Amino acid sequence: MGCPPPVLPLCASVSLLGGLTFGYELAVISGALLPLQLDFGLSCSQQELLVGSLLLGGLLASLGGGFLIDHYGRKRTILGSNLVLLAGSLSLGLAGSLPWLVLGRLAVGLAISLSSMACCIYVSELVGPRQRGVLVSLYEAGITMGILLSYALNYALASAPQGWRHMFGWAAAPALLQSLSLLFLPAHAEETAMYKDLIPLQGGEATMPGMGRPRYTFLDLFRARDNMRGRTTVGLGLVLFQQLTGQPNVLCYASTIFHSVGFHGGSSAVLASVGLGMVKVAATLSAMGLVDRAGRRVLLLAGCSLMALTVSGIGLVSFVVPMDSGPSCLAMPNATQKTGFPGGSGLLNEPSLPPMPRSRGRQWEPVFTTAQKTKFHPGAAVATPLPALSTTSLVSSDPSPEHTLLRWTALICLMTFVSAFSFGFGPVTWLVLSEIYPGEVRGRAFAFCNSFNWAANLFISLSFLDLIGAIGLSWIFLIYGLTAVLGLGFIYFFVPETKGQSLAEIDQQFQNSRFTLSFSHRKSSAGIQYSRIKVCSAP
Repeated sequence: MGCPPPVLPLCASVSLLGGLTFGYELAVISGALLPLQLDFGLSCSQQELLVGSLLLGGLLASLGGGFLIDHYGRKRTILGSNLVLLAGSLSLGLAGSLPWLVLGRLAVGLAISLSSMACCIYVSELVGPRQRGVLVSLYEAGITMGILLSYALNYALASAPQGWRHMFGWAAAPALLQSLSLLFLPAHAEETAMYKDLIPLQGGEATMPGMGRPRYTFLDLFRARDNMRGRTTVGLGLVLFQQLTGQPNVLCYASTIFHSVGFHGGSSAVLASVGLGMVKVAATLSAMGLVDRAGRRVLLLAGCSLMALTVSGIGLVSFVVPMDSGPSCLAMPNATQKTGFPGGSGLLNEPSLPPMPRSRGRQWEPVFTTAQKTKFHPGAAVATPLPALSTTSLVSSDPSPEHTLLRWTALICLMTFVSAFSFGFGPVTWLVLSEIYPGEVRGRAFAFCNSFNWAANLFISLSFLDLIGAIGLSWIFLIYGLTAVLGLGFIYFFVPETKGQSLAEIDQQFQNSRFTLSFSHRKSSAGIQYSRIKVCSAP
């Protein structure tokens, strides 16, 4: 028998709307930052503080959120995080000063980080093996759709008076709809004993309340018991390689690469944001259709291989093709200077930063502009390039056919790189994390790995410009390519295949496999048969 019609759509809406809220909040600042700069006279460091406060909130939530998820339950945590998000959106929409803006962004960061963890775990536990991959991956699809939605609303509200207040306020809509969907779903998988219609959905995973289950503490994540140390190795490896392959920074530098292939002026930002956003949506939807057919390992291996090839290709091309000097946080320095806001003059008096290199042949030369270069905000590294940022054209168009071919090669590599991440690391990392840990400690384990994700994101973002000044953009891309190769080896030797298995079967396989290396090798072999674990149902 199949599950009742309302159940799967409700689970899908929880996952999709959670991702939609996450993606929208990450990207909405790109359109709101310029009007905020003009209204409040924000200096570059203040813009960095405003954007980075969301990252800080996400990191703080990941440090303590796991205990909330395991103690209060997944459903309650999501509902509570939505309340925090509403409070943060209200603070942003009514803010009259920078402290209120930072406080609102901090609250939003806490909310979306906590909700993202609880949502992936909740959906993975509530549905069966055949639906788990699609429905958990739907969260990543929601993120990409949220990014596109934010850009569309940013464009529509750009000329509206105080339009940035509406940009922040609209984030409440998907959160409210998600909360409404949650009201019709059980609190956790154990309630399937009381919800007869959900038992077919579980595929034999439901357990009776009160049944004896092993108890785990946070410290067990680092012990050999039940191969918990191996599971933590898999989780940390995936989240770290996801960030260290440079996907966020490659997207942030996308506008420069678009400009180098001949898309000048405002069209560069439009293509970098909307064009790459559409690519991300298409690739993520493709992953949803393949994750339960091809499997998790196949998508990770294919995606990481393409990432290694394409980001290395961008690095090699940039050795030959002159690149722009990079984005500036001063989209309209003259306009800002004329506003007379406090701090407006500080926009043009920022301390000198390392000059941005450009390639001329194989020699790197520092580039200086008539306007001083300043740093772009680190929050851009989370999702997509920021259209509010501008790039100064310093490189004349080279009519050489060879250079034209290489420039278009760089563009194709960039698009392929984004696609590879979006059907590999993007959705599969969080799916695997929601599967490999026992239910008793799943929230804390997921949050622990997620804290490394946020911390690595902050580190990669804050060090990007310094690395460009030290070694050049080409070498950074090549280092990202080398990291992707190392990630490929890690996936091959350590990450198991979990498609088609219940959470209980995945847990049993980890327990029976003392070393993750032999586990992943055995799991990749064809013809392995697993016996389904029998559980008692309510009379």
